[in-house]
Amino acid sequence: MSQVFFIDDEEDLRFANQQTLELAGISVTCFADAESALTQLTVETPLVVITDIRLPGLSGHKLLLKLMQQDPSLPVILITGHGDISLAVQAMQDGAYDFIEKPFASVRLTESVKRAIEKRMLTEENKTLKKALQAKETLGPRIIGTTQAIVELREMIAQIADTPADILLFGETGTGKELVARSLHEQSSRRTHNFVAINCGAVPENLIESELFGHEKGAFSGASDRRIGKFEYAQGGTLFLDEIESMPMQAQIKLLRILQERTLERIGSNKEIPLDIRIIAATKVDLKQAANTGIFRQDLYYRLNIVTLNLPPLRQRFDDIQSLFHHFLLVSAARYSKAAPALPPQDVQTLLAHDWPGNVRELRNAAERYILLGKLTGLSSVNEAQATLTQNLSEQVEAFEKILIEQALTSCNGSIKDTMHQLNLARKTLYDKMQKHQIDKQAFKEPSVK
Repeated sequence: MSQVFFIDDEEDLRFANQQTLELAGISVTCFADAESALTQLTVETPLVVITDIRLPGLSGHKLLLKLMQQDPSLPVILITGHGDISLAVQAMQDGAYDFIEKPFASVRLTESVKRAIEKRMLTEENKTLKKALQAKETLGPRIIGTTQAIVELREMIAQIADTPADILLFGETGTGKELVARSLHEQSSRRTHNFVAINCGAVPENLIESELFGHEKGAFSGASDRRIGKFEYAQGGTLFLDEIESMPMQAQIKLLRILQERTLERIGSNKEIPLDIRIIAATKVDLKQAANTGIFRQDLYYRLNIVTLNLPPLRQRFDDIQSLFHHFLLVSAARYSKAAPALPPQDVQTLLAHDWPGNVRELRNAAERYILLGKLTGLSSVNEAQATLTQNLSEQVEAFEKILIEQALTSCNGSIKDTMHQLNLARKTLYDKMQKHQIDKQAFKEPSVK
């Protein structure tokens, strides 16, 4: 499929501009007249149409009007002569994306086309999101990404979502544990009942048992009324216990009993209440290690560890950063009733060079700020992309090479063999480049999670 339709009645111009765009990595189909292009548009839709205003038969301006009737979001770039400026201005008012006056530099054309392609892709993604929401084609929140770890995570969620099994989620802060928990709930038969989330680390220790299990009137000083706890409130649905490693030991004992018996007693009551709930627990620490050191009950760990889903940090999802950022741009743009802009190359570089210690949550916040402020801000950690703006070509290539090697080592957990395959490099070449950039593979090994 062609990314661009290029329409001009001069063969030399068609050939020269096709070469220019293809050298920039953009696929092109050329036409000598608007009628031929319209015929092809019935079977193929490009991302961008470029047309000369003066054409034999149907003019470029009239073609624009037809295209805007068929698809107002299709970017159309007009090529104009000096005498056509007033007509080009009118065409812009009629919906043209841009106009380029002859003679023009090749970089002027390629930059305009690249911006138009990105705008079109954002528009198409927005349409897809809206259609999915309207048609309810997907259940649950969207877990976006194409990296292997995310593909496997989605497959696991689909496989276990509608089972009664309790789930343990492991991942760093900001990796989307509550998103996964909600997805599990929405893809299960429990989705018509409550999804109840509680952060165990945010509730004071003296209140957590009352918050979770409820209490009877007069059960303790200050208990002036009966309280229904989170477990009861989640009846028939799903209870999400975030930061479960923060749960006090006494509450852990009661949780273990509930997991085994599926009943609870409110504080101050002797009556057992049957429970029909699914429990999803989440942690950012190695619970097995916590159990071995005595700060988490070992029997509770083994009871929770039936199915564990590992959520990868964003630094191991290099290929997902742009698509995630675009998604959050669309969401934020809709929230603030603003247009989602196309990212200039230097901003893309900045996104890819940042190490994202706050993971997906930090990326989402950066996208929201971008919509509000029109620029990337708040990326406080080491950012090599900004430094490249003042470097010469050789220095920029060297800096980008280092970024790619570090990203590959991260995604391969420090494995030289896997990194060789991912970058398609010989072992000696990879070692030479790591030595040149002073890269230590040990820094990219993640601690094993069991």
